[in-house]
Amino acid sequence: MEYVRGKIRNPKYAMQLRDMSGLRWGKITPTDIDGFLDFGGRAFVIIEGKHGSACMTLGQRLALERLCDSCTKASVATLLVICSHTTTGTIDYAELPVVMYRCRQEWRTPGRPITVRQIIDEFLRMNKLELS
Repeated sequence: MEYVRGKIRNPKYAMQLRDMSGLRWGKITPTDIDGFLDFGGRAFVIIEGKHGSACMTLGQRLALERLCDSCTKASVATLLVICSHTTTGTIDYAELPVVMYRCRQEWRTPGRPITVRQIIDEFLRMNKLELS
């Protein structure tokens, strides 16, 4: 089987439910991140996908927002992308529409339809990190 970067290697393991109920401190419990890109420590991209019109919980929003802002304050260009899908099959994150994003410690709504791939490409150009 050929290894393709970015593709799930073991789908049967990816389908396993994860129980993190034992990792609780008061109201604090783990959250998940659907995607994370590290461009050599010079820029980070955090991706969170939601099904349909589902919203992030307050706890997840705060955790991802604080992570994004902390990286920004540490002088690492950081983009947090919230995207949406309605599929029940394989989700192509590159083509998902961006619902909102956080950059430079501000939440923003795209002024035009834009995909996850497009907003990341724009972010990289804006930060002079041209990569292929």
